[in-house]
Order: sequence, then C-alpha cells, then structure tokens
Amino acid sequence: MTDTTLPDTTLRALVEAGAARLSGAGVAFGHGTANAFDEAAWLTLWQLGLPLDTPLDDGSGTEADRPVAGADASRVAALIDTRIATRKPAAYLTREAWLQGVPFYVDERAIVPRSFIAELLADGGIDDWLGAHTRRVLDLCTGNGSLAVLAAMAWPEVRVDGADLSADALAVARINVDRHGLQDRVRLLASDGLDAVDTADGPYDLILCNPPYVNAASMAALPAEYRAEPELALAGGADGMDFVRRLLRDAPARMSEDAVLVLEIGNERAFFEDAFPDLPVFWLPTSAGDDQVLLVERAALLQAGAVPTLP
Repeated sequence: MTDTTLPDTTLRALVEAGAARLSGAGVAFGHGTANAFDEAAWLTLWQLGLPLDTPLDDGSGTEADRPVAGADASRVAALIDTRIATRKPAAYLTREAWLQGVPFYVDERAIVPRSFIAELLADGGIDDWLGAHTRRVLDLCTGNGSLAVLAAMAWPEVRVDGADLSADALAVARINVDRHGLQDRVRLLASDGLDAVDTADGPYDLILCNPPYVNAASMAALPAEYRAEPELALAGGADGMDFVRRLLRDAPARMSEDAVLVLEIGNERAFFEDAFPDLPVFWLPTSAGDDQVLLVERAALLQAGAVPTLP
C-alpha cells in the first residue's frame, strides 16, 4: 500500500496515473468499465466524492484541471493499490454499480450487475411482445435485484417478483428494492430455479432471466475479477446450459398464454443452438451484438421436440 503522501496534482493527471498502473498490472475489466482509463476514473471520482459523470476530457479543461491535494491523491492511490492487489471488481470496492443510469448497491454476496437485458428494459426493446395483458413479471436469478427494479421502473403498472436460490443475493436485492422505494411492487422469493416460484396470483406474462451460463472451459479460464464473484451465479455446467435446460422445460407451466421469456446467454449462442436446435427464438439487438439475449414465446416452448427432455 502507498505509505507516503503524494505531491499535489490535477484530477486528470491522477486518473491517468491510475490508468497506467491498472494497465501495467494487467487487471481485467468488464464489471462496469471496459478499459483502464474508465476504471481509474470511476475509482478516483468515487474516492474523492465527486460525481461519476465529472468530465475529464472536455475542451475547457475546467474539471480535468481541478487541483487535487497530495493527501487526497494518496487516498486514491491506495484504492488503486487495493484494486490491483485483490483483483476485486471496482463495484465491490465502491459498493455500487450502475445500470442504465440507475445506482445499485452490490457486494461480494451477489454478482456485479451488468446484464444486457437492462438495455432492453430501458429502450423498449421487448415492448412489441408486451401489452395490456402484461401484469406479472418474474426476474429469475435476480442477484442484487437490479433487473427487477428496472422492470418495475419501466412499467409502473406491473408487479414484479425477483427470485434467486442464494439467500445472500436476496439480502442484497432487498437493499436495492428498499433503496428505490419499490417494496409494494417488487416481491423477493427464495427459489431453486422455478421450483418455489409462487403463481398463486396467476402465471407470469414475462420472465426475465440472466442465469448461470458460463461453460466449464470458460469458467476455468476466467480472470480473477470474475472468480471473485459467486460461482453459483456464473457456472452453467459443461456446455453452460444446465440451468437453461431446466428453465425452458419448466417455464411454460408458470407462463400465461401470450407470455414470453427473455434470456441472456452471453457468448454461449453456439452451445444454446446445439442444445435446442428445434427451438424458434428471436435474437434481440444489444450494445454487445445480436447474439447475447434471446426472446422465446410460450407457444414455441410447448412445441413438440423444441425443448429436449432432461436426462
């Protein structure tokens, strides 16, 4: 850890120094940032108590040239030290992650939220499949509850259930539901997949799911930042499809007639198509491409042979 006070500097210079250290240390990104500069900016601004959208490259240089006292620069350097030494995602160090401009609490009990389904909720990417019949929404594998919260924000008329196997993750989700004042519209449920999901109030009209889908070979090669997250939220078995097989088999019984399921499978499209070769789905465009998130209608799930029976 840094044990001497650094000289006075500027905000931009401090971020650039942090970025150089992160890059040189070979840390991995992908938990809210995609490069060393953005990661350093996040950690620097958070440690200094400045807004995370503070401009660092505007033409005027006003914010970028903001003076930073040596003692504050040392505190930032210490946080960068921690990021490098622990390889924990920045979100675990700051206890906050952002999706679509909405802040969420997160810690090591839950995966860092980064689902591309959030984009679809914010930009209306699945609205064509919804309608007046869409009243009940399930966010399965809710983790820290971010998608459940975003769904409730996107559609004020719906009621949302967030379900997860992990009691620890649900405790984090409770913090976020309460933080955003959605206790009356978002209910949290403990459930292994769909086993304990409560449909006493009727079936679901929309199921959202960002499940564990990382295949075994990819799990073995994950950087330390990803291994810092709960393995339960990532590992999907040999081909990444273990949870998905159960979900697609069990979902129709919990879905209304016109319901749809929105499923994130990341970089596992080839494995998904090998596992479900006869299942017609719609691939939805996101900032990561057209092969990360799919939508499937209940009728397609019921189609003979579309979803193989579990062994």
